[in-house]
Amino acid sequence: MNFRHVRRPEVAINLTPLIDVVFLLLIFFMVSSSFSELTQLVVDLPEAEGSPASKDAALMLSIDVDGNMMLDGQSVPNDAAGLMRAMVTKLQGSTDRPVMLSADALTHHQHVVTAMDVAFRLGLERLTIATESTSDD
Repeated sequence: MNFRHVRRPEVAINLTPLIDVVFLLLIFFMVSSSFSELTQLVVDLPEAEGSPASKDAALMLSIDVDGNMMLDGQSVPNDAAGLMRAMVTKLQGSTDRPVMLSADALTHHQHVVTAMDVAFRLGLERLTIATESTSDD
């Protein structure tokens, strides 16, 4: 007796409709989502407690509310190029001297970032940001 084996078709899942549905859902969510152009964050700045850093050897860079900068008590231009020239003159090639950045609480962030960028480009790694003590001593 000769029995024939009946060939059963292979069971396969067609993924094409699934990919189409996922793609359409992705397009739907991308089109229906809204992106706000401007977001506002409420930031509570941390308070600093600790011993004050030594100011003797540090190069003191002060920035007031209007963005005016003073380097060791002398007024310097408030742009990156002018600040860099003044810092190069003060540092005289020494990159291990610490820099203390003292900015007013209401100073625009751009002025602080400019000062930090100039310090980074000059290779200064010891940058301290001056804060007020929170203790009621």
